[in-house]
Amino acid sequence: MEKMRIGILTGGGDCPGLNAVIYGALLRAYREKNIDVEMVGIIKGWKVFAMNKEDITPDMVDHYTQVLEIGELDDLHTKGGTILYTSRTNPFKALAKIKDPQEKEAKSIEIGKDLASKFKILGIDALISIGGDDTQGVAAAMYKYGNAKVCGCPKTIDNDLAGTDFTFGFFSGAQLASNTLDNLTTTAHSHQRIFITEIMGRDAGWLTLYSGLSSGADIILLPETPFDFEKNIVDVLKKRANSGYKYHMIACSEGAYPTKESLERDFTVITQEDIDNLPKDSFGNPELPKLGIADKISKELKNREDLMKYFNDRHAHYEIRSVVLGHTMRAGAPNVFDRVLGLRYGWHACDYILQGDYGKMAALKGTEIVPVDLVQGSKKGLIDPDSDLIQIRNAMTSVKHKSKEKLFN
Repeated sequence: MEKMRIGILTGGGDCPGLNAVIYGALLRAYREKNIDVEMVGIIKGWKVFAMNKEDITPDMVDHYTQVLEIGELDDLHTKGGTILYTSRTNPFKALAKIKDPQEKEAKSIEIGKDLASKFKILGIDALISIGGDDTQGVAAAMYKYGNAKVCGCPKTIDNDLAGTDFTFGFFSGAQLASNTLDNLTTTAHSHQRIFITEIMGRDAGWLTLYSGLSSGADIILLPETPFDFEKNIVDVLKKRANSGYKYHMIACSEGAYPTKESLERDFTVITQEDIDNLPKDSFGNPELPKLGIADKISKELKNREDLMKYFNDRHAHYEIRSVVLGHTMRAGAPNVFDRVLGLRYGWHACDYILQGDYGKMAALKGTEIVPVDLVQGSKKGLIDPDSDLIQIRNAMTSVKHKSKEKLFN
């Protein structure tokens, strides 16, 4: 009987459902009839792949690989985190310093081939890559340039992969954010405060939009729709105060940012230079939490004595708090949707490997799991500014105070 050793790794930030994907792949491997399959966990994402070949000694291989026995991992899909650990290692980090397009392409090919050649050193025949756009981008390059036998599973609480309707981990993260917004609303109501809650989402605002809509946030700020501080925040707060509202909830993506006009006109605590000079992570992405957009909006509101007077003239208390949800959103066990979706992703990715259908990413389309091209599937998936979700967001912001005005006038 043919034998195959399939590696499996988790890369990038942790996420509810990672273990579910691993367990789904193990279940499919165990049920295989025609191939003797051994599943090998690769520890800490791409870390060992990023090493020089001469440094990957037998001891290093033992340290960074682990044979996965399904009999020792009962109900793994119910547990949060990842048993394989993870890292944000970027094997293509050197590309950031290369400006010439042709030179960059040549270096990409070189690195892609080098990564694929390490399968032999690690003793694996194929690989399942579990991760978001950065992790799948590495896997796609390995396949494209090195003909690596690799398939992917779309992981990210941000839900920002174009190839799938939903990534696993998203609904768990959105539920946690929504629950927190619900809880903060009771405090906002009790103290008559304005709460600005910063929610993860560097380029895509899916988490903020879903949790904001779910919890009834009064203002929702997203990366896809740059905001005008005066129009989208100050004017809305005035209209709400004028309609009798005593508390206000603002849900804000960490990647939300003002229009250029608003930044220059309305902001005193940040400049375009501050945004441009943010430190970058290993994949070249700006570390937006260090900007602290919720805190910046809070400070600008606190500086607005005219707005405070407007509130006070209407017997409304004017007090502002900012909260950053941060890593609490990606912590804990996955919810029912992500447990089942993770199992399905892992099962199908392993099946693609066993069927020889490489270079694919398991994707949710409607209710079905289908294979999509790994290169195309790993591209960014953002919210369409013309979608019904944005229309509902806009209506939720305006209809509340307008309906109150109509009711009481």
